[in-house]
Amino acid sequence: MSLSEDLRNELAAIAPRSECDRLAELSGLFHSAGSVHLRGRGAVAVHLDVADSAVARRAFSLLRAFGVASEIRTYQRRAFHGATRYQLHIAGDERALQVLHEAGVLSARLTPLSAPPRRVVARACCRGAYLRGALLGGASLSGPRAPHLELRSAEPEGADFVARLAAEEGVNLRVADRGRHAIAYAKGVDAIEGVLALAGAGRSVLVFEESTVLAATRSRANRLANADHANLVRTSRAAHEQLRAIQRLRRTGAFVKLPPQLQEIGELRERHPTFSLRELALTCRPPTTKAAAHRRLQKLQQLAAI
Repeated sequence: MSLSEDLRNELAAIAPRSECDRLAELSGLFHSAGSVHLRGRGAVAVHLDVADSAVARRAFSLLRAFGVASEIRTYQRRAFHGATRYQLHIAGDERALQVLHEAGVLSARLTPLSAPPRRVVARACCRGAYLRGALLGGASLSGPRAPHLELRSAEPEGADFVARLAAEEGVNLRVADRGRHAIAYAKGVDAIEGVLALAGAGRSVLVFEESTVLAATRSRANRLANADHANLVRTSRAAHEQLRAIQRLRRTGAFVKLPPQLQEIGELRERHPTFSLRELALTCRPPTTKAAAHRRLQKLQQLAAI
């Protein structure tokens, strides 16, 4: 199951809290996946075309809650591997047209509206419900490694409306006109999580948050591994130079004339060429500090260079 299908199934299981939420969600559904057909003599029929049975059932339930009858039909798409699509056919009776007008889908003259009037999304809960309907009707979500969210609309005005709606809640969406349709979209994780959270898709938000945490953990682990490797390289090079200095002092006979502390640190370095400064310092008798061990080794190198 794709991330888009997971999202639609999650959203379809959310029960709207109030009638205004149901109306706003219905509005988002029809503006993203609906079409209006004029049949002559003022007759109007409305179709809703969606990708999942769960969304079709949700739309059917919303319409029935408003006393609007609808019929669910299926058909096979010729493209995209013959995927099954679901259509809700709503007869244009008086009750259906009244509800669609209240939802901002049709004007008072029964002409299609590219976006609903302000009254439909006046409250924050209604704006979230409208976005939920838009996601159910025509959204595509991919990620989380290459996050991308699209909310489809028949016209650029509809996509602009979705972007403005999200902006009111602090979420930035961009708009693109694709010719036959328009989209409001986001590519950043923050914007996508913002839209999903507004629509109530908490489980989908967690998918992206988990991916973000894992990516940050991997990045930190890589940085630490690279830092450890660099430290090992530096330590190895320093130990090699120290051993060369000790060998030069032994060849010239100067090593045996050194103070006991310098002879001790030199002998410890020869016995433990891979030890860190801290380990060498703790091996001294009595144990000394890392800084003291470093100063003694530096003194050996300076004497060897004379």
